[in-house]
Amino acid sequence: MSMYPRRLVLGAAAGATAAAALPLTTSAPARAAGQQVTWATVPDPVPVPLDALYDNDGIDTPSARGGDFDGSGYTFPGDELPAGRVEVDGIPFAFPASTEAARNNVVALGQRIDLPRGRYLSAAFLSAGSYGDASGQATVHYADGSTSTAGLGGADWYAAGGSLSAPYRYRPDGTKDEHTVGIGTSQVWIDPRREAVALTLPVTNPAEANKASLHVFALSLQPAAQGRALALRDAHSTGSLLEATGAQSVEATVVNAGTVPILSGDDVSVRVDVPGARTVEPARIRRLDPGEQARVRVGIRNRSGTAPGTRQDGTVTVGGRGAQAASARSRLTLGVADYRPTGASLAGHQAPYWFQGAKFGIFIHWGVYSVPAWAPVGKQYAEWYWDQMQDPANPTHAYHRATYGEDFAYDDFIPRFTAERFDPRAWVELFREAGAQYHVLTSKHHEGFALWDTKVSDRNAVRLGPRRDLVKELFEASRRYAPELHRGLYFSMPEWFNPDNPWMGHAPRNPYTLEPVPYTGYTAGKDYVHDYQAPQMLELIHGYDPEIIWCDIGGANDSLHVLAEYFNHAKNRGRPIDVTVNNRSGIAFHDFTTPEYTTYANTVVAKWESSRGLDPFSYGYNQATPDAAYMTAEEVVHSLVDIVSKNGNFLLDIGPRADGTIAEILQTRLRETGAWLKVNGEAIYGTTYWSRMAQLGEDLRFTVRPDEAFYIHSLAEPGAKLIVEAPVPVRSGDKVTLLGYDRPLNWTVSGGSLVVDVPAAARKAGRHVWVFKVSWRA
Repeated sequence: MSMYPRRLVLGAAAGATAAAALPLTTSAPARAAGQQVTWATVPDPVPVPLDALYDNDGIDTPSARGGDFDGSGYTFPGDELPAGRVEVDGIPFAFPASTEAARNNVVALGQRIDLPRGRYLSAAFLSAGSYGDASGQATVHYADGSTSTAGLGGADWYAAGGSLSAPYRYRPDGTKDEHTVGIGTSQVWIDPRREAVALTLPVTNPAEANKASLHVFALSLQPAAQGRALALRDAHSTGSLLEATGAQSVEATVVNAGTVPILSGDDVSVRVDVPGARTVEPARIRRLDPGEQARVRVGIRNRSGTAPGTRQDGTVTVGGRGAQAASARSRLTLGVADYRPTGASLAGHQAPYWFQGAKFGIFIHWGVYSVPAWAPVGKQYAEWYWDQMQDPANPTHAYHRATYGEDFAYDDFIPRFTAERFDPRAWVELFREAGAQYHVLTSKHHEGFALWDTKVSDRNAVRLGPRRDLVKELFEASRRYAPELHRGLYFSMPEWFNPDNPWMGHAPRNPYTLEPVPYTGYTAGKDYVHDYQAPQMLELIHGYDPEIIWCDIGGANDSLHVLAEYFNHAKNRGRPIDVTVNNRSGIAFHDFTTPEYTTYANTVVAKWESSRGLDPFSYGYNQATPDAAYMTAEEVVHSLVDIVSKNGNFLLDIGPRADGTIAEILQTRLRETGAWLKVNGEAIYGTTYWSRMAQLGEDLRFTVRPDEAFYIHSLAEPGAKLIVEAPVPVRSGDKVTLLGYDRPLNWTVSGGSLVVDVPAAARKAGRHVWVFKVSWRA
């Protein structure tokens, strides 16, 4: 893993939290069977000028200098960003231009923004964070004097992507820092039954070094339509296939932009009309309350004679009861052609649907570092032992001298990395018992020791140490004994001390005498990227068929070619598999982002995955960590629920010992997590985030099983009544239950809140997180 948390968000970061204590929507008026629905026209979004509030110059051009976005003198490159009207995620904004000494964004410090008086569904922002993700509570003010609050956030701009992105930023001296920076979208939900008049931004920090600040560039309001109304946004083709039919997926966001709920009787569906292909699997929506959004997938199939990769203009339509509600024109790619080694071609790939629905995986950090297995508890990563022992000021330097002596080189640990008690079947059966849907093994960490039979170096587990192909054994056991699990491999792009490209600036040496020492098993003189790194990645792709390649660190790479080969190999084999890659391969393209030992404060619409160890701060096994310091099962479940409610996956790490055994405390925690998931997994697997909000207060989280059920997760044991002060999509005829308790619960709507009676027997049936299910009546 990387040494410090990497908060990289690629894509739209949407703070999709909503106002609390709003009245629940009433049922739609009854209609006679077969009666045609009249759909209202949805008003266009309203960009709101922010010029008068701009207080920060964060965009420079070669001719307009002097900006300071983050308090350290870095700025966005204006020549890589739009100016004026721009459409982002289907929403029009007025994006500020960069001119000499012009200010172009607002640093959120509690400013009040006056709004054109009206009834709105949401306020959409173009926003970014400096020095990390930044978020806080925004307040919406209404004409009647009431208010509502909602989370508003911005993802760290120093990320490889974003709804608006640039391939570099300007340093304080005006030179280019070749690292992608981005601006994302975030939304605040507004009660359309009240007239909004103003919005107050959160209070974050001034734009200063080492302080997280929220920057707002633009604001656009979505007015509400009266009656039944639907809007379509961001319709586009994908390279993903639908499980039921194997059809190509076209995705779109459907917004209930009216004041009447969409119910099953409205027969709402989404279709695609495009020359050269036909709709074989329309998307259907059975329940969508005013202001809610649903991301849908429409299946299309090429007609005979249409070559994969053909580009055509098409129309995506949504409607019901014999009438069209909305349509959107889009340039669609029909079928999936072979990927090319370009950013534009790879951009057509996305995280597969199995990954989006899996939610929970097991990370495994195992290597030579598992022999010393030591770091200051809760302060350093044990897998960084070799690097940390280089620094005389680091505790590992003194620990190594006292424990092993100054002449004991790191590579002297290799013979002690035996894996003699490694039982791959027991591992994968444990992962399955934990309720995990996938596992990711470190094929090679920064120490450069490969756990497979690599042919480009003898620095591997077949030639040295265990004398076994550990990757092969794990994958074979997984396929045989737990075939439902998806298999992935971590791969470190650089190596600390590889003589041909040392990440730390020098080849291996004795940290006490600074004398050179061998890089065991490796013959120097290679082109690091083309003779070593890329060939190793291709060995893993072709020899082991990983469904996930989890890169780390980035740096020098040939990832455009490697990933194009990866995707084509997966697509064109006899039995195609859907594969995915994260955001650390050294290029801008990615399928998902990877916050580390941290999570996001709000929903992030672009797919993401949070990782951390059961250890308080280590991925590799740390023998110094006492059992009491590991995460409890309650902490694991709380983290899982929080992450899933915000559109993330949770990749929970364990560090096996050098002999291949997994500490009993780790096994216990995994089994306890699996016991909770056995009861409550339906509220996790295959669900999506609630578009109104991810959480309410500290203790409530929400997930949705589209068109089936709504879930309320209580992180604290409820009392005799559960009160949810939020616009929960529930209405007469729906059933409320507590997972793990076999009787329906009584519920009412009172004062705009859902109130559920929770008898003592039901409370006793729950543990860690109590999950209430609202089953939607057909």
